[in-house]
Parts: sequence; C-alpha cells; structure tokens
Amino acid sequence: MNSLPPRSPPILVVDDLAVSFGHGLDEVRAVKGVSFTLAKGETLALVGESGSGKSVTALSILQLLPYPRAHHPKGSIRLDGAELVGASEPVLRAVRGARIAMVFQEPMTSLNPLHCIEKQVGEVLEIHKGLSGAPLRARVLELLHLVGIPEADKRLDALPHELSGGQRQRVMIAMALANEPDVLIADEPTTALDVTIQAQILKLLKDLQARLGMALLFITHDLGIVRKMADRVCVMNQGEIVEAGAVASVFDAPLHPYTQRLLAAEPKGKPAVALRDAAPVMSADNLRVWFPIKGGIFRKTIGHIKAVDGIGLSVRQGQTVGVVGESGSGKTTLGLALLRLLGSEGAIVFGGTPIQSMSASELRPLRREMQMVFQDPYGSLSPRLSVGQIVAEGLEVHGLAPSRAERDARIAQALEEVGLDPALRDRYPHEFSGGQRQRIAIARALVLKPRFIVLDEPTSALDVSVQAQIVDLLRDIQIRHGIAYLFISHDLRVVRALADELVVMKDGKVVEAGPADALFRAPQTAYTRALMAAAFNLEVA
Repeated sequence: MNSLPPRSPPILVVDDLAVSFGHGLDEVRAVKGVSFTLAKGETLALVGESGSGKSVTALSILQLLPYPRAHHPKGSIRLDGAELVGASEPVLRAVRGARIAMVFQEPMTSLNPLHCIEKQVGEVLEIHKGLSGAPLRARVLELLHLVGIPEADKRLDALPHELSGGQRQRVMIAMALANEPDVLIADEPTTALDVTIQAQILKLLKDLQARLGMALLFITHDLGIVRKMADRVCVMNQGEIVEAGAVASVFDAPLHPYTQRLLAAEPKGKPAVALRDAAPVMSADNLRVWFPIKGGIFRKTIGHIKAVDGIGLSVRQGQTVGVVGESGSGKTTLGLALLRLLGSEGAIVFGGTPIQSMSASELRPLRREMQMVFQDPYGSLSPRLSVGQIVAEGLEVHGLAPSRAERDARIAQALEEVGLDPALRDRYPHEFSGGQRQRIAIARALVLKPRFIVLDEPTSALDVSVQAQIVDLLRDIQIRHGIAYLFISHDLRVVRALADELVVMKDGKVVEAGPADALFRAPQTAYTRALMAAAFNLEVA
C-alpha cells in the first residue's frame, strides 16, 4: 500500500522493497513490498509491533543488513534519484553518516566500549569534515550541549558504561546530527530517555529539522510521539504497510483492524495492592553509593558523585514500588545496590536477613530469590547462547531442574508466559527484535520464581500493545506468587498501571514518596509536577 504523496518532491523513495533472510526452505520474508516517499523537512513515522519489519526497513536504506544472508528479492531505494540497493562501498560510505544518518535503538551496543565519548563523536567529524584539534573538540562540545549532556566538558573522557542509558542515547543523537544530514533515521530514539528529556530531544529534533530542512524517518512504538512529531504515518504489520496517510486522518479514523487495535492498546488496570501487614521482602536504610572523582598527578579523590545519597525504602510481599526520575537521577544505581551488584554503604535487609556484610559465597543461595531485568536486553543476553540456554542457565546454576524434561518444561512455560513461541528456543538473541529480546530477559528472571525482582525499564523497548501485555503479565504473576517488584521506569503511564507506591528521585535523593494514586493525583513538589506534565501533556502549574 503506497503512502500519500508528500508536499514537495521526495528526497528518499522506497519502492516495492522486499527483504528476506536465508534462501529456499529457510527463507524468512521480513519485509514484503513496502513503498513510501520522504521529502525534505517532512517527518514520516513507521509504527507497528515488534517484529513488524520497521527496523529492517530502516537498515535497508543504509544497506546495513548482514548480507548475503539478508537480501532484497525485489525493490528499489533511491536518494535524490541515486540507487542505494546494491551500491558500491565507496558510494555507501559517502552517504552513511553524511547524507543519511541513523540513531540506533540500543546505544550500549552501538557505542564502542573502549573509546571515550569525545573520540566517538569526533570520529564522524574527522571522516566527513576533516576536522581535528581545537575545532574538532569545540564542535564535539557544541553537539553534546545541543543534546543536553550535563557538564559536557567533564564528560569528554567518559566511556559509555559511565553514562546513564539516557545519556548514551543522547550521545548517539549527537553523532547522528554531527554532519547535519539530509535524512535522519531515528529508530526508537527516545526509548531510553525519561519524559522530560524525551520532550527536549523531540523539540530539538523538530528545531533542527526546521533549520536544516532535514527529512526525518521516525520509527517508534509510542503513538503519542507520532501524534506530536509526524506529518504522515505508515502502519506496519508482518512486513507490510497496512495503512498509511496523514497522521490526523489515520489516528482519528483508522480503517484497518490492526491500526484500530494498535491505537486502543495502552497499559490499563489498577496496580495489585499489597496487604498493609505484608512482610517486607527488601528494605534499605540510609543507603549510599558514592563514586569518587579523582584528579591531579597522584589521582587523589577530590570529590564524589553521589549517585544514591541516604535513601530508605521498603518493598513488601506482593507490592510494586515504582522508582521514577530523570536520566542520571540514580534509579538504576539504587536497584543494583539493593541486589548487592554494586558496592554501597547503609543497611540492606532481604527477607528479614541483613545482607550488606555478606560475602559473595554467602549471598549465592539468595541470588535465586532476587533477580533483575536489565534496561538493555541485547547487552545483558549472551550472543553465544541460544534463547533456551539463556533461560536455562539460572536453573542449572541453582540446581532447580535436575532432569532434562523438567528443565525443558520450565523453559517452555517461561517463554509462553512472556508471549514467545517455545519452538524459537534454539535461536540466538540477534535473530529477535528489540521487543522480543526484552521478553527473553524477563523470561530468564521469571523462570527462577524469585521473591523480589528489580525491573529496570522492562517495557522501554516494547511497542504499546506488548507493553500492555507485559504489564498484565507482571501483575498476574505478582498476584499468583506474591512477588515484590522494584519497578524503575521513565514511562509514567506504565508506572501508573503497575505501581502501588511511588518514589521520585533527583540527583541521588528522594524528593517525594508515597502512595502512587496520591502522587499522580496531587504531586507536592515542582519537580514531580514537571515529570507528570511531560508524561501526560499537562500544563505545569
């Protein structure tokens, strides 16, 4: 199905594009005859569920798919009339990063873990602009300021793992914008960002687009963003565009049943409310995680980054405590400290037992009962293990399924619970979409039937319909098994559907905490009100 014609001549034309993986009986048709056009200054959104072919279509434009396993049985991709399908490497190198740039979905796997931020952003400018020395550093700083990196001059030497998820995504955006491209492909560019920074990044992209006349291909599962950002939308399902047109007409009067279902999907229902006399499963008092700042010739400690600064909280059996705040506020650090995956000071009590001073061997038996679902599923799943091996690893370590039949049954049950076909257990993480990888990560934690789970942005990579399914799934499992959740998220709509209590963090401290209903209804601090306003499109009082 072709999209509506743009208002001006197209700069990018995708015509009857097909993408397949493998050949013969093993062929998987990921994209089936997709067509659309994109004009200068225009924003086109590709929306659809995980695995619908959005990212594969985007990667095809820059010819970044793993050829020859991935191939195009038919179709054409033209930039200003020049064919990109099958183009030579010199032609593609001149296009990539200069005329067409891309912000990838998972920044941790897209950034080089061994190179500092200055080198990675600067590399794009060196290759395409020939910059070096002081002008290069000045432009890198300008870009980092542009995308909202705090104290950018102090972050130039930082490695990717030293930045928060949102900060890594902003670095990726800075790299993509470095050469002021004609076309920017943004594949879930705000997935890892908190709501206030998300609003800033979206405004930044629109401002740059207006200034540069840049065409924007926006891939997202967040339909609210599409309504704000896009001129036109293409709805994809199972590798095909099932509906396309102006955003207002498609959203206000969707014709295709799939589009109707997608627009109706949103996390619903009320959080499971724990009994007030339920025993605390995990608690902390005056918890602190301070990272030293070293300087001078002898690398003496000259200060501290107070990532978590004197926090106390309690999570009861069957309760969900939501932790929200801007990127870099200390949310993930808090979760890691509670699980003793990060050094900290203060009291930590799990199931009535103090665990702060336990050795690694003493903690090992408790590891099964306290699990974590990490923010970046691709970075936390071993690329060398199949899905079945990844889910089974915990069972084997803790001796929970001695027989092969029992282990296979529990793997199949865990995969089914998160909406994956157990027949896919022999595939590897790279063969799944971002949303499917997140479900694998959740299955790995759930298979051990823990008492406490830290969920670090577990729905950030999921499309809206799967978000709703995962929220329902987590709530159902919690009710059946009495699991306690610490739910870390920047998506306040998801938090509202799942969290019984809410903790709002800023700069390592708790600025507001209490029953979630009360905080959503009447936030007391200006910071919380700003978060709510950004999430729900409200005016800040």
